[in-house]
Amino acid sequence: MKFQAICVLALAAAGAPAFAADDLDNLGSLTQSEFSGLSKDFLAASSYKAVAPAEPLGVTGFDIGVELSSTKMDHGAVWEKAGADSANLYMPKVHIHKGLPFNIDIGASLTAVPGSDIKVGGAEIKYALIEGGTATPAVSVRGAVTRLFGVNQLDADTRSLELTVSKGFLNMTPYGGVGKVWGTLTPHAGSLTKESPSATKLFAGLNFSLGFGNLAAEVDQTGDSKSVSVKLGFRL
Repeated sequence: MKFQAICVLALAAAGAPAFAADDLDNLGSLTQSEFSGLSKDFLAASSYKAVAPAEPLGVTGFDIGVELSSTKMDHGAVWEKAGADSANLYMPKVHIHKGLPFNIDIGASLTAVPGSDIKVGGAEIKYALIEGGTATPAVSVRGAVTRLFGVNQLDADTRSLELTVSKGFLNMTPYGGVGKVWGTLTPHAGSLTKESPSATKLFAGLNFSLGFGNLAAEVDQTGDSKSVSVKLGFRL
């Protein structure tokens, strides 16, 4: 019950504004070095987070849920200078995943940050190298992309590739993995020029089955920034 309570409280926090309404409207005040730091933070915050174990859903399987990710900005002062109040960036999301034949899953997510114009769309394709079973773990590879919408002074997208391993025990499935994330951030303010950050990603999580529903929590370290994500949904 404690795990469920933590997840529900975290998801409820999605209603709390993370940014002022006119966020990221002062990018032109940044130096190129400051914009580089902001780009690394945004790469970690906006890159795709599946918050799901490695095993495939199967042809009839699906996973629909709502998620909240919180990322601690490593360059908080730069974000404030750019026009955002950013001790943490909270990103509530809606997720959908669908199983296909041949151990392939596809998925998509949509983020809308409360109190700001930031919206991020994402998509993924996952292939289970090992389906997993009673005695063996599941192993999968996932490719994903995200794209920023709604911010006039910034275009941004990310690409990621990751390897995930998971093994179920009773109604719990711990999982973890490693990956690489690349981004392209193009400013439209001042004399700033494009940044193309990249970072190694490490993550670990736990999926807790509730019959027709599930709760999942994940910790992600991308570069120097840490994210914590919680997802509540239905997984079959």
